[in-house]
Amino acid sequence: MVKYEVTIYTGSLFSAGTLNNVYIKLVGTDGESQQTWLIDFRGARSFSTGAVSTFTVSNPASLGKLLLIELEKKPLLIFPKDAWFPAKVEVKSPEGDIYHFPVYRWITDSLVHCFREGKALRDFDDTHPLGKHCRQQELQQRAEQYIWDVYLEEIPRCMKAESSDSLPCEVRFSFTKATEFFFSAAQGLVELKLEGLADCEEQWTDIEDINRVFCCHRTNISEYAHEHWREDAFFGYQFLNGVNPMIIRHCPVLPENFPVCESLVFLPGQCSLDEEMQSGNVYLCDYKLLDGIEANSINGKKQYLMAPLVLLHKTPDDKLMPIAIQLKQTPAEDNPIFYPADSEYDWLLAKTFVRSADFNYHQLNVHLLRTHLLAEVFAVSLLRNVPMVHPLYKLLVPHTRYTLQINYFARKLLISKTGSFTRFAASGGEGMITILKRSLSSLTYSSLCIPEDIAERGLGALPNFYYRDDGLKLWDIIHSFVQGILSYYYKNDGEVQKDSELQKWILDIFEQGFLSNADTGIPQSFTTVAELVKFVTMVIFTCSVQHAAVNSGQYDYGAWMPNNPSSLQLPPPTTKGKANQATLLQTLPDVNVTAHVMATLWLLSKQSSDFVPFGQYPQENFCEEVPRRLIRDFQGKLKVQSVSIKVRNESLDLPYTYMRPTVVENSVSI
Repeated sequence: MVKYEVTIYTGSLFSAGTLNNVYIKLVGTDGESQQTWLIDFRGARSFSTGAVSTFTVSNPASLGKLLLIELEKKPLLIFPKDAWFPAKVEVKSPEGDIYHFPVYRWITDSLVHCFREGKALRDFDDTHPLGKHCRQQELQQRAEQYIWDVYLEEIPRCMKAESSDSLPCEVRFSFTKATEFFFSAAQGLVELKLEGLADCEEQWTDIEDINRVFCCHRTNISEYAHEHWREDAFFGYQFLNGVNPMIIRHCPVLPENFPVCESLVFLPGQCSLDEEMQSGNVYLCDYKLLDGIEANSINGKKQYLMAPLVLLHKTPDDKLMPIAIQLKQTPAEDNPIFYPADSEYDWLLAKTFVRSADFNYHQLNVHLLRTHLLAEVFAVSLLRNVPMVHPLYKLLVPHTRYTLQINYFARKLLISKTGSFTRFAASGGEGMITILKRSLSSLTYSSLCIPEDIAERGLGALPNFYYRDDGLKLWDIIHSFVQGILSYYYKNDGEVQKDSELQKWILDIFEQGFLSNADTGIPQSFTTVAELVKFVTMVIFTCSVQHAAVNSGQYDYGAWMPNNPSSLQLPPPTTKGKANQATLLQTLPDVNVTAHVMATLWLLSKQSSDFVPFGQYPQENFCEEVPRRLIRDFQGKLKVQSVSIKVRNESLDLPYTYMRPTVVENSVSI
């Protein structure tokens, strides 16, 4: 008779423990043990939340190399069936070998659950019949749990879910996350002291009235936005380090539909506009994607959404200043180009139309599509096609945490027919559908990879561009980490090519996420290790760093509504010289729109207390020493980068914090 020492680690999540009986079976290359009831002197406390309990499993002979374990729990007569969250299981064999079994799953039923030994195995490594059977069984079950669905035609597919409770337990919010999320959602207007304004459909009649509402909760940056929103330098700064750093690009030649009058453009240093363009000092923001969008009606009133063109100039003192704005795409007499030399309110109103366009462009294209919807595609494809024992699953699953549930709520609470965005944004409703379709059809793989995106937009030399600086550094850190992990498991290109699960994962992404559009440049298969490393780097960057960059600052820059209005109520001016403060106030959103949008941005910017910082992996999915060392190295580099950003920010009037690793979350979870 030989003895195996079995240690069970119950998770520390709320209510992770169980009062049910727990049974285990050990399965090895030379046989399997009997199902063993795990019981000791502590009784039910052996599997309480956070418990670590050791048991003995006896067998007549050695089981050889352990392949898997089977866990089962059965309710006692006096206790009802409950849920149990085992974190991991460690088994010490009679030969002295230690086997690790990562679990990290809720077990809610009385069925037998199979978990593989922790060493990562690609599909062609898994040659033992029992291992292959377990692998196939897991993928078949996942294919039944994670089903593609069509929310809207011509946008990325999503996961089919009738309710949040219908989501598999492993992808649901924790108790802590769920409690805080629903409290924040319900209490947003109360926390911001706006509940008395939520039903007021009147216009603002005084800027100071907005200020009194705004004063209820301020951040350092929202305070700065309030003080500087009229200034050209702050207007230009937001294209670099605000929540939408994705639209600005170098402008070597003026677009034909933007006939800027050089005599009305003031450029410091006596240089001509053409000379400054050739010197790389002129930049363009073109919102053509919004052209022709039918704007929403809010409070029974037609709203207005423009597709502006904005010309910006890098001054000798390295400020980015707007020098011309055209609010519609087609030049015409009733579509004047505005310049800083125009009257105060002509110029301010033009900038306000740009900021409103930016709000809608950012929310639907930059934020919703390019982070949330793509992250869901990456996650669902991973869960459908890649088993837990695969190295890709172990690498990517931390970056899928909570994504499926937060996206379910986004569809239900924000972009549904009664959602906040639909009700209170100019692009809500039919406009939203058109923008999302256009955004996906114009999306490219290179634009998701920050080194290529920055190069293509000609932004490599633009000063004070902290999104670029932090993003490029983090991309390199992620790429080095991913290269180390994947090169450990894939020694040559041939091994990548013959991994069928890897190929199914990327093909599913291409077909369901990018709707089989080869023009996007998204690969349909992987042929080299380098291709795989680049794509996985993009996935991790998108699901963590990029999402933080375009999400975390929403309240900072949007809390002072005139800086970031979700909608505008008057059409753009067709002639100059008529705008005044009353015109601006009549153009801005109504009181209730302001209140609801502020509350939504507050919710989307709030960090949960069970937040997991970027690069931290509480679940130990990798068991081999090489990937574990690479993870430690990765975390060390992120720590250095975090300190570097902190030191830089100490000298800035407006610190850029959104890509600091300590405040970036591992996944799209809010």
